Amino acid sequence: MARKKQYNEEDVVEKAMNLFWKNGYETTSMQMLEKEMGINKFSIYSSFGNKHGLFLESLKQYKLKVSATLLKFKNGTEGVEDIKQFFYDSISSNFKLGNQKGCFVTNTYNEFSDHEDQLIKEQMDSFMDNLKSIIIEKLKMDPSKDKATIMKQANYLLLAKHGLAAAARVNTTEEIEDYIEMTFKNL
Repeated sequence: MARKKQYNEEDVVEKAMNLFWKNGYETTSMQMLEKEMGINKFSIYSSFGNKHGLFLESLKQYKLKVSATLLKFKNGTEGVEDIKQFFYDSISSNFKLGNQKGCFVTNTYNEFSDHEDQLIKEQMDSFMDNLKSIIIEKLKMDPSKDKATIMKQANYLLLAKHGLAAAARVNTTEEIEDYIEMTFKNL
């Protein structure tokens, strides 16, 4: 007969997510995960298969955390101003819990850029494709922009968002706000 779990899976995934977010995948050891999550390796393997499976669950958890911000962004009606607000929202204190800084997805994207991990690549591509499609929809709200301009600006803004996520790890709030303001001044 299977034993009942003595922990809340969502809570332990949240703890793992924060640890991966802070340290990255490679640097986070199973011992660190055991200590942070308060469960043993056997429970981690039993629930998630392995560290990789736990990491994928952590990415899903992060996406749930940012879904409200993405929904607000998607439902906005102000075009470029919605994109600018999304940049500000993405660096708000809601995403700076403890020592985690930047965007967990962007951090993962950077860490795994040289890996050939298909599951993580699919997760990253899906997130980035969704973000880019929302940016494109917001840019289309300006009737003066042609298709080519919209695509160039969407690519520019997606890269600017990556830069913002990296900057949020080390720069001051004032520097980050100046970066956002200059990004949109240049559109």
